[in-house]
Amino acid sequence: MNFANLESSLEKLFDVILLRIPSIAVGFFILIVGRYIIKFVLKFIDKRFVKKDVDISIRSFIKSLLKFAMYALLILTVANTMGIETTSFIAALSAFGLAVGMALQGSLSNFAGGVLILVFRPFDVGDYISSANGSSGSVERIDLLYTTIDDDGIRVFSPNGTLANSVIKNYTKITARRMQFTFVVSYDTNIKVAREAILSVLNTDERILDAPKKEVIVGDLKESGISLVVRAWANREVFWATKNQVSEEIKNVLDGKNVIFPSNIVKVIDETPGDEEKDKAVS
Repeated sequence: MNFANLESSLEKLFDVILLRIPSIAVGFFILIVGRYIIKFVLKFIDKRFVKKDVDISIRSFIKSLLKFAMYALLILTVANTMGIETTSFIAALSAFGLAVGMALQGSLSNFAGGVLILVFRPFDVGDYISSANGSSGSVERIDLLYTTIDDDGIRVFSPNGTLANSVIKNYTKITARRMQFTFVVSYDTNIKVAREAILSVLNTDERILDAPKKEVIVGDLKESGISLVVRAWANREVFWATKNQVSEEIKNVLDGKNVIFPSNIVKVIDETPGDEEKDKAVS
């Protein structure tokens, strides 16, 4: 009796296999073709990464991630083609991915920011940057989760998530920078004389660029005096040295022209009553 049941089960299994032969053949065909397609896609992506000079660490990580995702999709497609039930497996995998994503939400945000920084390159190692999230200084290292910045000798670890989503100013990528000074002079000052004196300082300094044009304009008419705004450009390499020296020279040349810089004078009046008045108040 047992042999009869076994024989019947084997016959049913054989019939099922015969019925599934076409789908199994299609599944193996998809598996072979899919492997060649995955290799071609990975090779194409690698060439694009090399052409765009993407960081090697992010390059290998993205390739591994894409390879895992494409092979997982290929295996599920083959299994579904052969008639193997994959619904429960996909549900379990989705639940696992959701749990991991919720647990690592902050880290995933920083990782995504690191990917964006390494791919689009708003700054490189060695650049001096400042951002809206408060990070500023020279970039020492760019990792997938954090960017290390040297802020005047203080090492700052800035999360890539907030850094990638903030406004970034890169001072190293530019060739020239504009310096601006604001001087408040008294209303007795001859504006024409002051302008010519300032322009003489700017014109004699070889580090000051001729273009864009140097400017000395009247800014605001304040209660304390007239605001003179001075604008000039210098190459990035000599910007700070030029700015510091020019501001001092402008102050000296204006002093030589007897230009008065108004200042607020605070006069303290002692209204404390004298000893006599205190004695009267006591009596």
